[in-house]
Amino acid sequence: MPWHYTDMPDLTGLVAVVTGANGGLGLESTKALAGSGAHVVMAARNQVKAKEAFEDVVAGNPDASLEIIELDLGSQSSVVAAAARILGAHPKVDILMNNAGLMAMPERRTEDGWEMQLGVNHFGHWTFTAKLLPGLLAAEAARVVTVTSTAHLFGRPADPGNINMDGIYDPWGAYGRAKLANYLFGLGLQDRFERHDLAAQSLVAHPGLAHTNLQVHTNAEGGAGSSGPFWEWMAAKTGMDADDGARSQVRAATDPAAEGGEFYGPRWGNFGAPVSKPILRRGNAADIDALWEYSERETGISFDFGAGG
Repeated sequence: MPWHYTDMPDLTGLVAVVTGANGGLGLESTKALAGSGAHVVMAARNQVKAKEAFEDVVAGNPDASLEIIELDLGSQSSVVAAAARILGAHPKVDILMNNAGLMAMPERRTEDGWEMQLGVNHFGHWTFTAKLLPGLLAAEAARVVTVTSTAHLFGRPADPGNINMDGIYDPWGAYGRAKLANYLFGLGLQDRFERHDLAAQSLVAHPGLAHTNLQVHTNAEGGAGSSGPFWEWMAAKTGMDADDGARSQVRAATDPAAEGGEFYGPRWGNFGAPVSKPILRRGNAADIDALWEYSERETGISFDFGAGG
């Protein structure tokens, strides 16, 4: 039977953190998690949009338990501060949804000097997850869901010797490698949870083709070149609504039958009900180890898998 939001278990008493909760898939995930009783920490950079999203959720669910935390994934200092604020209020974190991301944008750098798409989509979530790890390990059986894209299939692993793609930057190439990094990170985190015999689980999800502001913003910035208008049109005319697009990541985060290391996405590639998908990339172990090495080197942040006690 197709999985729907009505299949979600009762999440009362659980704390969920969603990055990019102010719109699109993050907002729909927030609505679903809050609707099943979780307290949702809405982590977002744009505080005006975050407040609007907060009001949107409450308008449809007056009983929703929510709070807003400012999080700029393009700033490591912001990431560290946001994680500290969350743990200060919530020593236990049951669900972390690494949802926020950028797509096919003109060449830019983060506050810390990294190519923007890898810096936000991967390095930001790397540090955020590492800093929240004590709360995740304090939970009975936490889940970390990292959102990737079908673009991970054409992405190439980052070159540790040219993290910023100096002289070779391509907006779609940068997007593919960033979403591959998300994919490898999610799988690698599960490997490490298992090595340390931890109850926490890490899963990966992709939304398929969903009609959100991501394509509109990408086209408006011009980074996608001539393909930008095409993908904006495709998403508007054929893409799933954002609430359907978010079902894969919500199922990964909440389905009692889901298991660490699984990859959820629409049944028919970019469309359909959320199902567990095959792991298609090969050579994952070597790529994951390389990602772990350059991520620790670049950010100076390591994962302490004894952080939960």
